[in-house]
Amino acid sequence: MIERLVLRQLVAPAFEFGNSIRNGCSWITARAHLRSAHVSAALILAFSAPMQHASADVKLNGLFTDGAVLQCEKRIPIWGTAGEGEQVTLALRGFKATTVSRNGRWTVYLPPMPAGGPCSLTVSGRNRIHLANVVLGEVYLCCGQSNMEWPLSLSSTAADALQNARDPMLRLYTVPRAISDTPQSAVAGKWQASTPESARGFSAVAYFFGCSLRRSLGRPVGLIESAWSGTTAQSWTSRAALLAHPETAVLVANYAREQEDFQRSLSEYEVAREVARANGETDPLRPSSPTGQGSPALVYNAMIAPLAPMGMRGVVCYQGESNTGSADLYRTLFPAMIESWRDAWSDPNLPVLFVQLAPFLRKSEAPMESAWAELRDAQLEVSQTVPNTGMVVTIDVGDQFDIHPRDKQTVGERLERLARMIVYRQDVEAMGPVVQSMIISADTAVLHFTHIGGGLEAKGNGPLTGFTIAGENGPFVNASAVIRGDTVVVSAPGIGYPARVRYGWADYPEGNLWNHAGLPASPFQTRRK
Repeated sequence: MIERLVLRQLVAPAFEFGNSIRNGCSWITARAHLRSAHVSAALILAFSAPMQHASADVKLNGLFTDGAVLQCEKRIPIWGTAGEGEQVTLALRGFKATTVSRNGRWTVYLPPMPAGGPCSLTVSGRNRIHLANVVLGEVYLCCGQSNMEWPLSLSSTAADALQNARDPMLRLYTVPRAISDTPQSAVAGKWQASTPESARGFSAVAYFFGCSLRRSLGRPVGLIESAWSGTTAQSWTSRAALLAHPETAVLVANYAREQEDFQRSLSEYEVAREVARANGETDPLRPSSPTGQGSPALVYNAMIAPLAPMGMRGVVCYQGESNTGSADLYRTLFPAMIESWRDAWSDPNLPVLFVQLAPFLRKSEAPMESAWAELRDAQLEVSQTVPNTGMVVTIDVGDQFDIHPRDKQTVGERLERLARMIVYRQDVEAMGPVVQSMIISADTAVLHFTHIGGGLEAKGNGPLTGFTIAGENGPFVNASAVIRGDTVVVSAPGIGYPARVRYGWADYPEGNLWNHAGLPASPFQTRRK
C-alpha cells in the first residue's frame, strides 16, 4: 500500500507541473508545485508507517505543536498515540483530564474555554510533552484548489500585506499535499505565527480572511490550509458520502474500473517490455495511472480525515474550477462533500462558507451558453438549499486571461463578512442581491430579490447590464433592465411573453447589479413558475 502511495505521489508532480503552467502559474510557482509534491511523497512514507503499539512514548497528533491555536468556547478534542493501556493525562489552563490508550490511540476532550493565552499544554504518560505558546481563539479549515492555495506573495496587494503581516495572534498551519486509498490519522506540519516571512507562501484568501477576523473579533485566529491545485470536489469527499448518492456512486465505480483496466494494461506492458528488451528494441510506452489528486476520496483520505475531530469554528472553501462541465452532477456532489466534512466532525451544522467561481475565459456581447455560468448557478443553489452555508460572489474580481485572479483581498474580506453574518450572527449584510421570484406582467419580467442591503443600484450610475431574456421556447437575447424600488424589470423587443431571465450568464460576466451594502448580485437563471 505505502509503495503505491509513494509512487503515485512521485508521478503526480509531472501532472501538477503541466497543470500549473496551463493554468497560468509562473515558471517559479510551477517548479514550487513540483518540489512540494516530492515532499508529500516523503511525508506519506513517514506518517503512513504501521503504528508501533509496543512503544510506550506518548505522542500528539501533528496538529498539536508549539504555538497551536485551539478553538475557544467549544469542547476541545486532543488526541494522539501511546503504548497499549498507557494512562495519558492532559493539563491546560488548570483543567486536567485522563484517559487510557486503546489500540495504541487515545483522545481527550477538555471543557470549553474562553479565548485568550498564551498558555501551556502538558501531556503526561511514561514521558512528558510540553507545548508552549498555545492560544485559544477562532480556528478555520481553509480548503480548495489553486485559488485557495494561491500564495499571498503573488496577490495584487502583497506588498502592503506582507509589510503588515507581523501578528503573533494570527497563526498559520499548512497541511502537506498527499493522497491515500484509505483514511489516514496522522498529519505533519507546525503552527507558525504570521510574519512577513511565514505569510509569503500561505493561502492569500485564507490570510486576508484571518486578518479581517482578527480586526472584527479581537481574538486569536488559527488558519489550517488544506488546498491543492487541480483537485475536484469528489477528491475532497469521503467514499462513504459518494456511495450514498446514486449520481456520485458512479464516480467511485468508474474509478474502480479505471484501476482494473490500468492494472491489466500494466501487466501487458511489463510482458511487452521484457520481450522488447530481449529483442534489443525500445521499451513500449508505459500506461498512465488513473490515480491523482482528482480521484474520488483520495485527497479527503489524506488531507481531511487526519484533521478530524480538531476543534474549529467552520470551513472556508474555494473550489469548482475542476468541475466545470459537470454542473448537474455538482448540484449533488458539492452537498455530498459538505456532508462528508460534517460527518467527519460529527457536526451537522458545521458552517461552510465558499467562493463562487470568478469570471474567466471569453467575453461576448451576444448571449451564449456557458459551462462556467452553469457551475456558478449550481453553487448558488447549494448556498440556498444547504443549511448553514454561504457564498461569496466574485463577479467583479475576475481576470479574463488568468484562472487565478490576483485580487484575493476582496475575496478574503467578503468571506470574513459572511462569517460575521452566518457564524457569529452579527447584524451585517454580507451578501449581494439574490433573485427570489419572477412575476410576468404583460411583456416584462419583474424580478424580486432578497439581500437588497438597503436598496438595489446599478454600480457606476449607468444603465443596468448583464441581463438576457427568452420566450418559452426561444433563444436568449440581450435585454434592457431597470430598477423599480426593490425589483428589477426586464424586457426586450420581440419577447411578447417572457419565460426565462438570466443575469451574468457568461464565462466572463460583466453585470453591474449591486446593493447599497456594496456587494454584487450573484449570476442566476430563472423560469416562470
